[in-house]
Amino acid sequence: MKKFFKSSAYALLLMTALIFTACQEEFEELPQPDDPQTITASSSTAKLIEDTCTNDGSFDNIVDGASCFSIEFPYTVNVNGIEITLDSREDLHLIEEIFDELETDDDILEIIFPITVTLGDFRELVIEGIEDLRALAEECIEGGDDDDIECIDFVYPITLFTFDVNEVQTGTVTVESDKDLRQFMSGLDDSDLVSIEFPITLVKYDGTEIQVNSNAELANAIESARNACDEDDDNDHNDDDFDKERLDNLLAECPWLVKEVIRDEVNQTDQYFEYVMNFNENGTVVVKDRMGNSLEGTWSTRISDRGVLLKLEFDVLVDFNLEWVVYELGEGVIKLYEEGGNKILMHIACDLFNTPPDSLRDILRECVWIIKKVKNQGEEIDRLIGFEFQFLAGGVVTLSDGTTTSEGTWEITTNAQGRLVMAISMGDEPAVNFEWPISELRDDRLKFEVEDIDYELVLQRVCEDNDGDVMEIRNVLMGGEWMIALFEEGEVNATANYGDYTFYFHPNHRLEVSINDMPVRDGIWRVIRNSDGKLKVYLNLGDEDPLGEITDDWYFVSLTADRLELIDESGDGTVSSLVFEKNP
Repeated sequence: MKKFFKSSAYALLLMTALIFTACQEEFEELPQPDDPQTITASSSTAKLIEDTCTNDGSFDNIVDGASCFSIEFPYTVNVNGIEITLDSREDLHLIEEIFDELETDDDILEIIFPITVTLGDFRELVIEGIEDLRALAEECIEGGDDDDIECIDFVYPITLFTFDVNEVQTGTVTVESDKDLRQFMSGLDDSDLVSIEFPITLVKYDGTEIQVNSNAELANAIESARNACDEDDDNDHNDDDFDKERLDNLLAECPWLVKEVIRDEVNQTDQYFEYVMNFNENGTVVVKDRMGNSLEGTWSTRISDRGVLLKLEFDVLVDFNLEWVVYELGEGVIKLYEEGGNKILMHIACDLFNTPPDSLRDILRECVWIIKKVKNQGEEIDRLIGFEFQFLAGGVVTLSDGTTTSEGTWEITTNAQGRLVMAISMGDEPAVNFEWPISELRDDRLKFEVEDIDYELVLQRVCEDNDGDVMEIRNVLMGGEWMIALFEEGEVNATANYGDYTFYFHPNHRLEVSINDMPVRDGIWRVIRNSDGKLKVYLNLGDEDPLGEITDDWYFVSLTADRLELIDESGDGTVSSLVFEKNP
């Protein structure tokens, strides 16, 4: 009987192999090793692909001084005695601003360990201390002589076909990012064959797009761009890695918002804050104040032994009249400087002025939007954290906590400066009634702000998706009764204040708190992945203490079947820890 089973199994496997081979011959012509549209994983073209999608770690050199790895957000640093938490690339400018406050000080930056770093091949490594970090940094090749190619990038998605000549297997893989492609290439054996579904598109450092239709064209495009730009693999974050032409093009590309003006050591920011500067190619510059009044002047640039200079001349805006040193040209930021206590800081504002109102309307109507923050005249309205906006057709907007829904109107328009504004009118909730000027526009995150009166509204888009991590956290939390095992704010342990409370995470985002099986508070809970890819747990139990103390959007740290750990950092740098444990 056993012999019959083995023979039958062998026959079945043989038949399956024959059928599989026949199907291959009928439907798919397998690539051969000498096929010009296939490359081996060890070929020079494969190496070019790998180098182009390698993780570029130079963007955070101001922190780690190393270009071959980057530090994973969020993490905390101490800069000249000021402790700040960095949540995204944009926050790196905070370090530079602290460094730049005094040109003659000795800048000191300390990293709070442990940290996680991402290597060139996107592997992650936990670093426990400064000595380990320095040892890792010594392995980097700086100055642009490393293998990674930064002057050209792939446009995703890209489809690849795999073929192993030894096992005669084919497969199809679609990669969506540099990380996907780099890890795919790293997982190949030297003899594996890969082919690409052409055409594919690449984008050069200057924004020029190139379409390639073969491996030869791909290799040529990458080789041609390899040394076409300054990769900025150094630690000089205030360097002059730009020229007059780049500055001229950037100034005329989009409107610029004035964020800071200091003239002759006198801070004039309040007077000129968020004036809009429009630099025209004909050498004129039109400035609009906050009321929309236009003031016209001229601008010009030239090269000097001090670098690139920008000359501004106005009849009225005399505080701008100077030939300024372009001290920094960063991601969306221009910083002007001149001796004697003179400084202008401007932020690029393409999306805020050039985006058609219909585009923002479409973005808002796509999904629901969760309130991350509401601030009125400097006061944060915590009771609205986690509430859900739904922007409907016909100018109708609803605001819901999952139980109660308010209805109002909304409209996207432009203000006197030409800036996009979202006007909300909702009688039941005056905290959101306002004409909100947009200050940050992403597909999945919107920020509206009036800094001079300290109004702010931050919305996070949430669409129904199949995020496995989000679903797992939700399912675990809805699976029982929970209690607070730890609540610390800085050095203060306040866990004892919550010993009597039992927490129930219900469907539809309803959070119930009870004492001895008697409900004492209803609230909101949500689990989302934010625009930076981080998991967050929103808890809203109002603003009445002690439960009001845990109302916040918490960063997710870890989860087991009976324990959830969260962390948060307040505006003053105080770190809070919140741990839930399931009742047995």
